[in-house]
Amino acid sequence: MSDPAEHPAEKQKETPGSFLSFLLKLAVAVFILRSFVFSPFSIPSESMLPRLMNGDYLVASKWSYGISNYSLPFSMPLIPGRWFASQPERGDVAIFKHPVDESDYIKRVIGLPGDTVEMRDGKLFLNGEPVQKERIADVLIPVSPNTDCAWGAAREAGEDGREWCRYIRFRETLPNGVSYEVLDFGPTPQDDFDPRIVPDDTLFMMGDNRDNSLDSRFPAEARRGLGFVPQGNLVGKARFIAFSTDGSAEWLLPWTWFTAARSDRIGNRL
Repeated sequence: MSDPAEHPAEKQKETPGSFLSFLLKLAVAVFILRSFVFSPFSIPSESMLPRLMNGDYLVASKWSYGISNYSLPFSMPLIPGRWFASQPERGDVAIFKHPVDESDYIKRVIGLPGDTVEMRDGKLFLNGEPVQKERIADVLIPVSPNTDCAWGAAREAGEDGREWCRYIRFRETLPNGVSYEVLDFGPTPQDDFDPRIVPDDTLFMMGDNRDNSLDSRFPAEARRGLGFVPQGNLVGKARFIAFSTDGSAEWLLPWTWFTAARSDRIGNRL
């Protein structure tokens, strides 16, 4: 009688069923990862300049504020309410669903429930106290297919022949110590906002590009203002920039995939 050890183990043959099982497991893993752990988001506008630029691709943590239907792909109605709910902190850069049309938006958390938010001549007030705001060096943003100069910028040519947009820049510091940069183009109607108390379970959100952001200073309308944002609409907390492109890449010219990348922005934490 021969020793079983003398016979090599037969290789398990791959069958269509085993391959489909692998694909199913992979799909489930990706679904869980994107729904509850991390998910990518893109920046399609300039409302968060100078921190975020059109063409930035972000990674957001999905667990930071809790899990709800909005955490799932296509907002599938599978989760009642919001599980493991956690309130954001002032200064967080949050991704959420628009209160009316449910499209993805990204803004900075400024007011929490019970806070009184006000704007006077372009200066932010929280609970009757002015938020610290100081002028810092102008910011230069390169002109590209993804980014052009808004009306509040001065267009100028650099020594290398490239065109740049020069913006007046300020640094705001919230009462909890969170500091960030904002742009201010000059006097605009949204520079004045009467005192409003943030209702329970909502947030007051603002863009860092103060004169080019439709945010909580405007009534909630599809593709426009936000009003107060329900906390149940939160999707995740923006963590870092995974990739950034200036929009000059062409699919049929592979080398432009690299020349269009803004390498200095990749990996920047938010």
